[in-house]
Amino acid sequence: MANVERHRTQHVGWLRAAVLGANDGIVSTASLIVGVAAAQATRGDVLIAGVAGLVAGAMSMAAGEYVSVSSQSDTEKADCERERLELETDYESERKELAAIYVGRGLSPELAKQVADQLMEHDALGAHLRDELGITEHFTARPVQAALSSAGAFSIGAVIPLLTVLLAPTKNLVPFVVGISLVLLGLMGALAARTGGSPVLKGIVRVTFWGAVAMALTAGVGALFGTRV
Repeated sequence: MANVERHRTQHVGWLRAAVLGANDGIVSTASLIVGVAAAQATRGDVLIAGVAGLVAGAMSMAAGEYVSVSSQSDTEKADCERERLELETDYESERKELAAIYVGRGLSPELAKQVADQLMEHDALGAHLRDELGITEHFTARPVQAALSSAGAFSIGAVIPLLTVLLAPTKNLVPFVVGISLVLLGLMGALAARTGGSPVLKGIVRVTFWGAVAMALTAGVGALFGTRV
């Protein structure tokens, strides 16, 4: 029985969307909460602002991902249709083109011709999409999946700062939100780095640093304008 190898690149699509969504959910919602709280707002006002931020952010992530990935999907479909037409009108040139690709990858012209012939006999369009255009089943664009994944990840990330607002003491609301959010960002950065095979410490530092900067800036804005109202 052949061993099935599992490569980390298979996780790239969903990992990117999940990390981006969760990171934005934590950072943007926590920053919004910290900024409003720093303006001496009541717990109720802070909570309303946080919920509004969650809904708006999740919809923005979903819409952005859907539009972006839909554009990619449209391009892939157009390329697929173009390849199908070229195979119908000039099959021999397409066979030579595929063989030339394999020669460029290191095969001898004779072997490249045999490989191209056999692959095109099995699935000509699939062979050209994969080896000429780099379009495969694993990496094909899925707009709805990308939108739902991003919105869901954003919402999950945003819920934690909101729960902190409900449970933390009013006097220490800002430190609690900041502290818990940074811990979560660190854990998320470590998980993403480990899943993607990159250095864990680098992933933690990168995510927590920018999260801390965002919360510090919004806290400063909230404190500045809150004292002037």
